Amino acid sequence: MQRFSIVKGDIVKAKTDAIVNAANTSLLGGGGVDGAIHRAAGAELLEECEAIGGCKTGEAKITKGYRLKAHYVIHTPGPIWRGGKWKEDELLGSCYKNSLLLAKENGVKTIAFPSISTGVYRFPVEQAARIAVSTICNFLQSDSSFEQVVMVCFDEETKEAYLRAFEEYQNKQQDL
Repeated sequence: MQRFSIVKGDIVKAKTDAIVNAANTSLLGGGGVDGAIHRAAGAELLEECEAIGGCKTGEAKITKGYRLKAHYVIHTPGPIWRGGKWKEDELLGSCYKNSLLLAKENGVKTIAFPSISTGVYRFPVEQAARIAVSTICNFLQSDSSFEQVVMVCFDEETKEAYLRAFEEYQNKQQDL
């Protein structure tokens, strides 16, 4: 899967057409990735997000990137982990799929994702990584519009979880 990569880094510095923001439903900024993106992009991002009026969990909205290297920010509120009984897996998969669909609609060729919902929303990282990797890779197998999709992990432990999930995914594909 040449068009998918996993790196440790700061998504705010990604040199891609779009970066994905692990947003809250208000889209008005917050902690973690969300706060970092809002701070780096500047006040214009907040103004555009205020005009959008929020976003439901699992859906995605797009804005300009303003002072970021990325031209666009795709905002997707991930699910809060509540033990796995509230469709968290399905909602997390929707975050990745809907972000990719919205990016494609807007002509994005390169996109960077964070590990959605694994910070303050406490989604188990190993489980989130499997969902993210399978959703992204399945999308890439059936769609050639993206040149590069990058999973940008904040720390080494998260990166290792995503690398393990990618290895599992590739092994399953070989078994088919």
